[in-house]
Amino acid sequence: MRILVVAPNWIGDALLAQPLFARLHEKHPDAALDALAPGWTAPVLRRMPELEAITEAPLEHGRLQLGLRWRLARLLRERDYDQAIVLPNTFKSALAPFFARIPRRVGFLGESRHGLLNVVHRLDEEALPLMAERYAQLAELPGEPPRRPLLPARLEVDEANLAIAIARLGLERSRPVVALCPGAEYGPAKRWPARHFAALARTLAERERNVWLIGSAADRPLGDQIAQASRGAATNLCGRTDLPTAIDLLSVAEAVVTNDSGLLHVASALGRPLVALYGSSSPDHTPPLSSARLVSLGIECSPCFARECPLGHFRCLNDLAPDRVLAELAEIDPALA
Repeated sequence: MRILVVAPNWIGDALLAQPLFARLHEKHPDAALDALAPGWTAPVLRRMPELEAITEAPLEHGRLQLGLRWRLARLLRERDYDQAIVLPNTFKSALAPFFARIPRRVGFLGESRHGLLNVVHRLDEEALPLMAERYAQLAELPGEPPRRPLLPARLEVDEANLAIAIARLGLERSRPVVALCPGAEYGPAKRWPARHFAALARTLAERERNVWLIGSAADRPLGDQIAQASRGAATNLCGRTDLPTAIDLLSVAEAVVTNDSGLLHVASALGRPLVALYGSSSPDHTPPLSSARLVSLGIECSPCFARECPLGHFRCLNDLAPDRVLAELAEIDPALA
């Protein structure tokens, strides 16, 4: 059997889908499992041991791109898939498996997808509050609950690439590393203030820790701001690595402090001790799949799920003091107290 998964469009969601991949292998031990994914999530999927081939779909957010989807379908048809599982709930995400004439096409009802899908699940949000559970249900027959507990997420580390990156970036590991991930693509209402990250970095350096700032090229100005405010305590690696190298660097961290972002779920899948900071969002829907210390002030206006603070004060993150986050880290490593 050969199964295609149309993967989610966000890194965090792709990692929350990994219990589905593991469950599919549990049910079909001899199956070959492939994924169709955008280029920015493909590097994470390639580190998942459950997946074989990753087909990158050069699609753009919000565009139908019907001709491109037809060409993708011709490529998929050559691979003779028996089943496709479509994780995004959009109409357009179900087009390529339909055009490829994959016999069994599974997914949630979504945007009027009758016909495009022929095995349709109807989502009960109360029964399945977690995104990972919703994805995992698609391995079962419609109406059946997902297997619980969910199977864990895990990413493979490229030790050779890790050694090359450490040498190229001039990083030293004579002291334990704490990784800080200050970015969040969704918007400022998910980002702990730069001054708080800088204050935490200074304290960690005083406690004999190396502090690495890890993020994308878009996070580099923020990383520069934090590094400067930390008075050299933090090394800004944002934008200096690709995503596979960021995965490898996170794998050696003693602990990771991160906003609610894709790197939160990467660190979780690597099994790193984790402190996750929540502002406008909530851990109730997309929490990490491993145990983590989830920090939220729970003020009266949160979670609002907004990109920018509707009230303009950002109290949910501004009032989350560095000392509070340090205390959470001290629960991981008492030497940091």
